[in-house]
Amino acid sequence: MANAASGMAVHDDCKLKFLELKAKRTYRFIVFKIEEKQKQVIVEKLGEPTDSYEAFTASLPADECRYAVYDFDFVTDENCQKSRIIFIAWSPDTSKVRSKMIYASSKDRFKRELDGIQVELQATDPTEMGLDVIRSRAT
Repeated sequence: MANAASGMAVHDDCKLKFLELKAKRTYRFIVFKIEEKQKQVIVEKLGEPTDSYEAFTASLPADECRYAVYDFDFVTDENCQKSRIIFIAWSPDTSKVRSKMIYASSKDRFKRELDGIQVELQATDPTEMGLDVIRSRAT
């Protein structure tokens, strides 16, 4: 288990599931949660490869912070099928200040554990991570 700078460990399962998403495309998305009592980042939810972007956004709580990765497929202007792994730091305005601070201080260290992230987004409300935003950042 890796130890984050903020004192948060990263559960091995986080890295294993991320590698499965990246290499085998086993999941469409992964939502990660910080377990404050155990002081570690854990996998909260795994999205099936057939899950929609709406299913992904619906899995993020409205008033709690989370980290997430999303495997975004798109077609370029040249008609090429591409994919980008997008890291989202979800920190809604309605979440507790303490929670925002813990997630903010642990983010960079946690992200380093997930080798292969291509795009990063910070979102405080759903409009900041709409499909149009994701598409514009991915291309």
